Amino acid sequence: MIEFERFKLKNGLTVLFHKDVTTPMVVINTLYDVGARDESEDKTGFAHLFEHLMFGGSVNIPDFDAPLQNAGGESNAFTSNDITNYYDVLPAHNIETGLWLESDRMLSLAFTEKSLEVQRNVVIEEFKQRYLNQPYGDVWLELRPLAYEKHPYKWATIGKEISHIENATMEDVKAFFHKHYNPSNAILCIAGNFELEEIKRLVEKWYGDIPAGIKPARILDKEPKQKEFREQIIERSVPSDAFYYAFKMPERRDPAYYIVDILSDALGREKSSRLYVSIKKEKQIASSISAYITGSLDDGLLIISGKLNPGKTFEELDKALWEVIDEMKKTTISREELDRLLIKIRTEKEFQEEGLLNRAMNLCTFELLGDANGINEEREIYQSITPKHIHHYANEILKQTNCSLLKVKAINNAE
Repeated sequence: MIEFERFKLKNGLTVLFHKDVTTPMVVINTLYDVGARDESEDKTGFAHLFEHLMFGGSVNIPDFDAPLQNAGGESNAFTSNDITNYYDVLPAHNIETGLWLESDRMLSLAFTEKSLEVQRNVVIEEFKQRYLNQPYGDVWLELRPLAYEKHPYKWATIGKEISHIENATMEDVKAFFHKHYNPSNAILCIAGNFELEEIKRLVEKWYGDIPAGIKPARILDKEPKQKEFREQIIERSVPSDAFYYAFKMPERRDPAYYIVDILSDALGREKSSRLYVSIKKEKQIASSISAYITGSLDDGLLIISGKLNPGKTFEELDKALWEVIDEMKKTTISREELDRLLIKIRTEKEFQEEGLLNRAMNLCTFELLGDANGINEEREIYQSITPKHIHHYANEILKQTNCSLLKVKAINNAE
């Protein structure tokens, strides 16, 4: 049970406080309800660019990192298609240094041409190194628009193309900041050994006078139900042929999300999973194979991916893979197998929640989903799932008409 308190400032900032008497550190985690899905299709990559710009100095603090490091702290951030998350970890007695830094950049970035140019170049270099010049790096740049036709999940967090970042103007950047970076669109979690009244006082002191702003309405193109199998083959200079089967699945708030999570584990989580045993171990068609879910807030994907062994073909893989899937759809998994999967999920989550930072980030995520207490309700939801639930959604999700397949053909294997 992860205990927490919740309060809200007059400017709309939602604050969560999690007390941990065992730690000398404090975590300050700020989740902004903005991700790549909130971008315009002709101006993508902005949420991720902003993650970098937020470290470029604010109106009253030209250098974000130096004061934090001087206080014995560290910080980082990440962007997804759904959220942007910033966190600071520092000694508890220096909590006000962290609150000063975070509140000032929420109030206003410096918006200097130099900062924009520096961070733009950093992001462009990241685009090239991680996505264009790395084996299999552009897989998600190709798979997303194959799997999604309408929803903005059809582009990756880094953006659709480098030109969108190259052409980003100061006006574009300011507009994005003022729309999404305000107290009404943020969730702040503070975790450490404090008393609630002290946290209320400090948060009011540092954040209370920031203008509320308006939480932007999110009106996204809804993804139509997929009705046909999609396939794309790309040729790349990679070590071996690779495959990515993407099946649409329910959104994060749907109770079925948890069922499909277990389904993906049964298919390809570990060495005892169906795909691993059949395709890697017994038939030796693939050198690696796994199944996982994207965890998206809107309609997500169950992915089956891996790499072929030398001399094996996509046709051999496809036949073997659909045999495993068909068997999964025909039969109901045993209660014993389901219990084993549930134990692994529970153990993993308990291990994850030992970390103070993970607890703070997860509390923010569940608050965004509707209620931070969801972090304590997950176990009960998982335990309520039955083999019949798994069987039903195996038949609902694992259909060819619900599948998009990306094949990466190694050029040196091309005939």
